[in-house]
Amino acid sequence: MHSSARKIAANAEDDADIGGIDGIVGFHIRLAHGAVYRHFTETFVDLELTQKQVSVLWLIDEHPDIAQADIGRRLQMDRATVMAIVNRLQKRGFVERGASTGDRRRQTLHLTSTGQAALAQARASVLEHEAWLKSRFTPREVALLIDLLKRIHE
Repeated sequence: MHSSARKIAANAEDDADIGGIDGIVGFHIRLAHGAVYRHFTETFVDLELTQKQVSVLWLIDEHPDIAQADIGRRLQMDRATVMAIVNRLQKRGFVERGASTGDRRRQTLHLTSTGQAALAQARASVLEHEAWLKSRFTPREVALLIDLLKRIHE
Protein backbone atom coordinates (compact mmCIF):
# COMPACT_ATOMS: atom_id res chain seq x y z
CA MET A 1 0.00 0.00 0.00
CA HIS A 2 1.36 3.42 -0.93
CA SER A 3 1.85 5.96 1.81
CA SER A 4 -1.04 8.12 0.49
CA ALA A 5 -3.38 5.10 0.57
CA ARG A 6 -2.26 4.35 4.15
CA LYS A 7 -2.97 7.98 5.14
CA ILE A 8 -6.49 7.80 3.64
CA ALA A 9 -7.19 4.50 5.43
CA ALA A 10 -5.83 5.92 8.71
CA ASN A 11 -7.96 9.06 8.31
CA ALA A 12 -11.07 6.93 7.69
CA GLU A 13 -10.37 4.99 10.88
CA ASP A 14 -9.78 8.24 12.80
CA ASP A 15 -13.07 9.67 11.46
CA ALA A 16 -14.94 6.54 12.61
CA ASP A 17 -13.46 6.68 16.13
CA ILE A 18 -15.87 8.59 18.33
CA GLY A 19 -14.21 7.60 21.57
CA GLY A 20 -16.18 7.49 24.80
CA ILE A 21 -19.33 8.81 23.13
CA ASP A 22 -19.76 5.34 21.61
CA GLY A 23 -20.81 4.08 25.04
CA ILE A 24 -23.50 6.74 25.54
CA VAL A 25 -27.00 5.25 25.07
CA GLY A 26 -28.61 8.63 24.44
CA PHE A 27 -26.15 9.30 21.60
CA HIS A 28 -27.19 6.10 19.82
CA ILE A 29 -30.89 6.81 20.42
CA ARG A 30 -30.39 10.24 18.80
CA LEU A 31 -28.62 8.70 15.78
CA ALA A 32 -31.27 5.99 15.46
CA HIS A 33 -34.06 8.57 15.73
CA GLY A 34 -32.38 10.66 13.01
CA ALA A 35 -32.13 7.68 10.65
CA VAL A 36 -35.74 6.63 11.29
CA TYR A 37 -37.00 10.20 10.91
CA ARG A 38 -35.12 10.73 7.62
CA HIS A 39 -36.55 7.53 6.15
CA PHE A 40 -40.04 8.41 7.39
CA THR A 41 -39.79 11.86 5.80
CA GLU A 42 -38.63 10.37 2.49
CA THR A 43 -41.47 7.84 2.56
CA PHE A 44 -44.08 10.52 3.30
CA VAL A 45 -42.79 13.30 1.03
CA ASP A 46 -45.64 12.91 -1.48
CA LEU A 47 -48.33 12.94 1.22
CA GLU A 48 -47.13 16.19 2.79
CA LEU A 49 -47.94 14.86 6.28
CA THR A 50 -45.78 14.83 9.39
CA GLN A 51 -45.46 11.92 11.84
CA LYS A 52 -47.58 13.80 14.37
CA GLN A 53 -50.29 14.58 11.81
CA VAL A 54 -50.48 10.92 10.79
CA SER A 55 -50.70 9.89 14.45
CA VAL A 56 -53.56 12.32 15.03
CA LEU A 57 -55.44 11.15 11.92
CA TRP A 58 -54.95 7.52 12.92
CA LEU A 59 -56.20 8.11 16.46
CA ILE A 60 -59.26 10.06 15.27
CA ASP A 61 -60.09 7.28 12.82
CA GLU A 62 -59.91 4.64 15.54
CA HIS A 63 -61.82 6.83 18.03
CA PRO A 64 -64.45 8.87 16.14
CA ASP A 65 -65.59 11.95 18.05
CA ILE A 66 -62.52 11.90 20.28
CA ALA A 67 -61.79 15.18 22.07
CA GLN A 68 -58.63 17.17 21.37
CA ALA A 69 -57.59 16.88 25.02
CA ASP A 70 -57.79 13.09 24.80
CA ILE A 71 -55.53 13.13 21.74
CA GLY A 72 -52.93 15.13 23.63
CA ARG A 73 -52.97 12.74 26.58
CA ARG A 74 -52.81 9.60 24.45
CA LEU A 75 -50.05 10.87 22.17
CA GLN A 76 -48.19 12.75 24.94
CA MET A 77 -48.44 16.12 23.21
CA ASP A 78 -49.20 19.46 24.79
CA ARG A 79 -52.48 21.25 24.13
CA ALA A 80 -51.00 23.93 21.85
CA THR A 81 -49.32 21.32 19.63
CA VAL A 82 -52.52 19.30 19.27
CA MET A 83 -54.51 22.44 18.47
CA ALA A 84 -52.00 23.50 15.80
CA ILE A 85 -52.04 20.03 14.21
CA VAL A 86 -55.83 19.84 14.24
CA ASN A 87 -56.07 23.34 12.75
CA ARG A 88 -53.75 22.31 9.88
CA LEU A 89 -55.66 19.09 9.30
CA GLN A 90 -58.96 20.98 9.32
CA LYS A 91 -57.65 23.55 6.80
CA ARG A 92 -56.74 20.66 4.49
CA GLY A 93 -60.25 19.25 4.83
CA PHE A 94 -59.14 16.09 6.64
CA VAL A 95 -60.84 16.70 9.99
CA GLU A 96 -64.07 18.28 11.18
CA ARG A 97 -64.78 19.59 14.65
CA GLY A 98 -68.05 19.03 16.45
CA ALA A 99 -69.54 19.52 19.89
CA SER A 100 -69.58 16.62 22.31
CA THR A 101 -73.03 15.26 23.03
CA GLY A 102 -72.08 14.76 26.69
CA ASP A 103 -70.27 18.07 27.29
CA ARG A 104 -70.92 21.03 24.97
CA ARG A 105 -67.64 22.67 26.09
CA ARG A 106 -65.59 19.84 24.58
CA GLN A 107 -64.82 19.76 20.89
CA THR A 108 -64.85 16.37 19.24
CA LEU A 109 -63.13 15.38 16.02
CA HIS A 110 -63.87 13.05 13.17
CA LEU A 111 -62.33 12.38 9.77
CA THR A 112 -63.85 13.58 6.53
CA SER A 113 -63.82 11.32 3.49
CA THR A 114 -60.74 13.29 2.31
CA GLY A 115 -59.09 12.61 5.67
CA GLN A 116 -59.90 8.91 5.41
CA ALA A 117 -58.33 8.78 1.95
CA ALA A 118 -55.21 10.58 3.20
CA LEU A 119 -54.98 8.21 6.15
CA ALA A 120 -55.29 5.17 3.86
CA GLN A 121 -52.29 6.45 1.85
CA ALA A 122 -50.43 7.25 5.07
CA ARG A 123 -51.06 3.76 6.45
CA ALA A 124 -49.59 2.23 3.28
CA SER A 125 -46.52 4.46 3.72
CA VAL A 126 -46.28 3.53 7.41
CA LEU A 127 -46.27 -0.17 6.45
CA GLU A 128 -43.50 0.50 3.92
CA HIS A 129 -41.51 2.46 6.51
CA GLU A 130 -42.06 -0.21 9.19
CA ALA A 131 -40.93 -2.95 6.81
CA TRP A 132 -37.71 -1.00 6.19
CA LEU A 133 -37.13 -0.53 9.90
CA LYS A 134 -38.09 -4.04 11.01
CA SER A 135 -35.95 -5.64 8.29
CA ARG A 136 -32.95 -4.89 10.50
CA PHE A 137 -34.23 -7.17 13.27
CA THR A 138 -35.79 -10.57 13.84
CA PRO A 139 -39.45 -10.55 14.99
CA ARG A 140 -38.24 -11.41 18.51
CA GLU A 141 -35.77 -8.52 18.45
CA VAL A 142 -38.54 -6.14 17.29
CA ALA A 143 -40.69 -7.14 20.27
CA LEU A 144 -37.72 -6.73 22.61
CA LEU A 145 -36.80 -3.35 21.12
CA ILE A 146 -40.34 -2.07 21.60
CA ASP A 147 -40.34 -3.28 25.22
CA LEU A 148 -36.97 -1.66 25.89
CA LEU A 149 -37.99 1.66 24.34
CA LYS A 150 -41.21 1.67 26.36
CA ARG A 151 -39.08 1.54 29.51
CA ILE A 152 -37.65 4.90 28.49
CA HIS A 153 -40.80 6.74 27.44
CA GLU A 154 -43.46 5.30 29.75
